[in-house]
Amino acid sequence: MARFFVEPHSFREDRVVIAGEDVRHITRVLRLTKGDHITVTTGQNTDYRVEITATSKAEVIGRVVEVSSVNRDPELKVTLVQGLPKGDKMDLIIQKSTELGVTEIVPVETKRAIVKLESSRARQRVERWQRIALEAAKQCRRGRVPEVAMPTSWQLALEAVPPGALAIVPWEGEEEKSLKQVLQGTTASNLDVQSVAASNPALPERSDSQRPQEVWVFIGPEGGLDPEEIEAARARGIIPVTLGPRILRTETAGLAVLTMILYQWGDLGGTG
Repeated sequence: MARFFVEPHSFREDRVVIAGEDVRHITRVLRLTKGDHITVTTGQNTDYRVEITATSKAEVIGRVVEVSSVNRDPELKVTLVQGLPKGDKMDLIIQKSTELGVTEIVPVETKRAIVKLESSRARQRVERWQRIALEAAKQCRRGRVPEVAMPTSWQLALEAVPPGALAIVPWEGEEEKSLKQVLQGTTASNLDVQSVAASNPALPERSDSQRPQEVWVFIGPEGGLDPEEIEAARARGIIPVTLGPRILRTETAGLAVLTMILYQWGDLGGTG
């Protein structure tokens, strides 16, 4: 059944009014009409089965016939801070990270990034990226649409990590601490996350059996991250990690890390 996100004000008691681009998709692409059913959600983990009662060029009107609670989003909040890549790579990153279960995507400008966005252009890009996240959320039947933030600087992104969150940055220059060790809470080289956390409130104190409430993942652009940016991250309590012996592209690295995190602490692979 086709699924559409609407704003809460679109509901009027047991009726819902759909406007905008979805009208064309419903009436022209799907060729749905009076009597057909669709699924509507406000992004608050509730699905409404709606029977279409009227259509026009401007809006689709429906009647709510069933309400059901859904929970298709991981309990773990994961923010992806992505260095601005070239071309349309960001489109892919946003689409696939939405499918995996990311909560928020923060585009970030770094020293080695080729792409630099002016404020007016950045706003247009973010609007496009938010639409991509919306379409991906529809496709994978998520209850919520991830938020795509306005591009920010590396330092401001570091400062945005909330107290208690676990923050990591994959870096090719790191040779000892691995993502696997951080996820498993183990150490092969005297890695002690709890002792690091004690010196910086940006990191959680946790045991092997505990998972953080929130994780931030910092990914560099094609040219990688500058050593000064890594040192700034360390100063904020962000943990540099290695992903293994192979260097991953920027559009691969974030998705790989999200997959591993949401498999370990989220719902990828199932919860049973």
